[in-house]
Amino acid sequence: MKHSAQGAAGPGAGTAAAAVRIPVQPSAADVARDRDRDEGQSRGQGRDASRARGRIRGAGEPDGAARGEHTHGEPPAPGPSLPGPSGPGPSAPGPSTPRPRTPVQRSSVRGQVLDALRAALVTGELRPGEVYSAPVLGERFGVSATPVREAMQQLALEGAVEVVPNRGFRVVERGDRELAELAEVRALIEVPVWLRLARTVPAERWAELRPLAEATARAASSGCPATYAEADRAFHRAVLALAGNEELVRIAGDVHRRAQWPPAGSPTARGRADLVADAHEHTALLDALIAGDPDAVRALVGQHFTGARQDSGVLGL
Repeated sequence: MKHSAQGAAGPGAGTAAAAVRIPVQPSAADVARDRDRDEGQSRGQGRDASRARGRIRGAGEPDGAARGEHTHGEPPAPGPSLPGPSGPGPSAPGPSTPRPRTPVQRSSVRGQVLDALRAALVTGELRPGEVYSAPVLGERFGVSATPVREAMQQLALEGAVEVVPNRGFRVVERGDRELAELAEVRALIEVPVWLRLARTVPAERWAELRPLAEATARAASSGCPATYAEADRAFHRAVLALAGNEELVRIAGDVHRRAQWPPAGSPTARGRADLVADAHEHTALLDALIAGDPDAVRALVGQHFTGARQDSGVLGL
């Protein structure tokens, strides 16, 4: 044992120490450099995988598809116009047609339905006293029941229809007296404004309304009560707008629209001859206003609105 101890401490001890070496420990800088190299390789592999996924996805999805969007099986967006009762619905896109990405504008559909229902009220197609359900009307217009129900609720606020629980909406029945009262209210609102504008508005401003007066004449010649009603309101709205009072325009327009609904028991609205006569009064009034003839304006305005009070089924005032 003593000899072994001496041998370990003797000359051979240097050779054994050289054979068993402690590995050199890397410095902090070396560790950081190795970590950065490994992370760079990982990022490069991730980019390659992402590009590969992009190529695969691009082969199977339409342009503009974003993650989370369901592009397969989507119905086409509705067209810009509301289909008529017997008109064809919107056609589906073909295989080579790019799928529309424009979001559906719900308010636009509701507005189109509202316009169609208002026209049906003027023509008498929606008969006073009858009950109409939103699903049935929606099927007729080629839309869901929701925009029809929203439009009907707006008409209920205007007094055109009333809600019938669990059934739908009933068109309000209006008698001759009520329509005559509406015509009188219109005259009380509009006649003083027309006479005041005749004294203050220059001739060139009146001349700018000539296209609107001509539009009422064309609408009257068509014989369509709904078309004429819209052109008539546009002309009166433009005249009243010259007063610079937005509330006046809004209130007068609401009364005007309500006065255009035919009374209960009337099979249809006024005929083509009556519409042409009303449109002619617009043209004559505009001629007198441009000429600056206050007496003629006063006589024509009185005739225009007095005729409205005498005819309960009046459309153009």
